[in-house]
Amino acid sequence: MENNTLDLSNKNVPMAQLKSFHDEVTRFMMTYKFALDEMETKIDILKQEFQTLHDYSPIEHTKSRLKSPESIVNKLLRKQHEISLGSIKHHIRDIAGLRITCSFISDIYKVSEMLQKQNDLKVLEIKDYITSPKSNGYRSLHLLIEVPVFLSDRTEQVCVELQIRTIAMDFWASLEHKIFYKYNKDVPEELLTELKAAADSAASLDLQMERLQHEVQAIKDAHDTEESEMLKTIHINGQQFRIPGTLLDILGQR
Repeated sequence: MENNTLDLSNKNVPMAQLKSFHDEVTRFMMTYKFALDEMETKIDILKQEFQTLHDYSPIEHTKSRLKSPESIVNKLLRKQHEISLGSIKHHIRDIAGLRITCSFISDIYKVSEMLQKQNDLKVLEIKDYITSPKSNGYRSLHLLIEVPVFLSDRTEQVCVELQIRTIAMDFWASLEHKIFYKYNKDVPEELLTELKAAADSAASLDLQMERLQHEVQAIKDAHDTEESEMLKTIHINGQQFRIPGTLLDILGQR
């Protein structure tokens, strides 16, 4: 990738240079879209595998987002970095984002573990805001992952930020974002207090739902064990079969 630098203060930039930079940016941004496509495919495979084999999936849904070129440039300007593709790749690591929503907290770590075991992915950073929430109450598990993107002439290693959270965490984060946008980040103190209380309530709900899930699973496991113990083995023409003992009793009476 060329490290083209564009001087935005120069109003007399040649048209050829502008077009060249535009083409490079377009190609550059495509790699991030392809990285998101790659991650969404991986998530979809995991989701279908669990749904088929276990009649259950730890993944509820996903949502991806790609920062706009304008947003990227504004972030570089705020941080006083040069406007170049190399600068973007080095300083901005959340261009491509993928949010994965799960039903339960345990599912979050299950999905994270499965992704970390994939050999073609490289985990650069993990931030656990579930065990250590932000001061405002924000909870989520963040993973910064390097994804290989295979192009026609080269392979690019592209950063994708994953945010894995429960439905309750996602609902709270969405509401908090809307409130901050409405107040242009200058949110009244009383609303901040209520938001923090709402985050704590959402966390309590997650823990309660997790306990209920464990209780339901324990009942199901006990039922499955009971059914398994009731099965008896019979041999017919050299083949082994497991059938309910009650059925054998009925057949024995005939």
